[in-house]
Amino acid sequence: MPYKHIFFDLDDTLWDFHANARNSLHVAFDRLGLERYFADFEEFFRIYMKRNNELWDLYGEGTITKDFLQAERFRHPLRLAGVPQPDELAAHLGRTYLELLPTRTLLVPHAREVLDYLRPRYTLSIISNGFVEVQYRKIRNSGIADYFAHVVLSEEAGALKPDRRIFEHALALHDARPDEALMVGDLYQADVAGAQNAGIDQAYFNWRNIPPKPGEHATYTIHALRELMGIL
Repeated sequence: MPYKHIFFDLDDTLWDFHANARNSLHVAFDRLGLERYFADFEEFFRIYMKRNNELWDLYGEGTITKDFLQAERFRHPLRLAGVPQPDELAAHLGRTYLELLPTRTLLVPHAREVLDYLRPRYTLSIISNGFVEVQYRKIRNSGIADYFAHVVLSEEAGALKPDRRIFEHALALHDARPDEALMVGDLYQADVAGAQNAGIDQAYFNWRNIPPKPGEHATYTIHALRELMGIL
């Protein structure tokens, strides 16, 4: 297929969200003295990540707000740890985390190599559900801003992946047809099913080796980002 445009998810597709978030949370954990409430950072991180992933799924479904997500993901582990009136500490933790997170610059293995390979051949853009106040800073601080013609964020587009409207917005920015684009992302529901909703081919970056559920399929499935260079 003669693609002209490659759309990338950002978090855990190009920018190593898991590693960068873990590092940022560890610094915040130490800075705020949370060892008072948890056996160690690992206990806190395990509780936080489970609830954070649940909340992002709900946010993608449109059933909770951004403000609730940002507050609840920190309130939840503090509440479980028995912190009295956890709202103030949760808010402080959230602010500290969001200050630290976009300063972290670790990319997924081979991300820059793949971007260098693709940039002369295709127009590259990002489609992300991440929050405006951190996504642009992540991209800029990681030194990858110049690779992308457009950064399409759900808050600005008025629709969250997997809603087809965010993909249609990206196509319109490129004056492109669906068959001219390929979406690359690590989340099946948001990135693969979302692109399918808009008639766009997909490269499912299944680096976690998640077994497919019945009926799930993608145009391509890759387990390392470098595999894109064999497809494109």
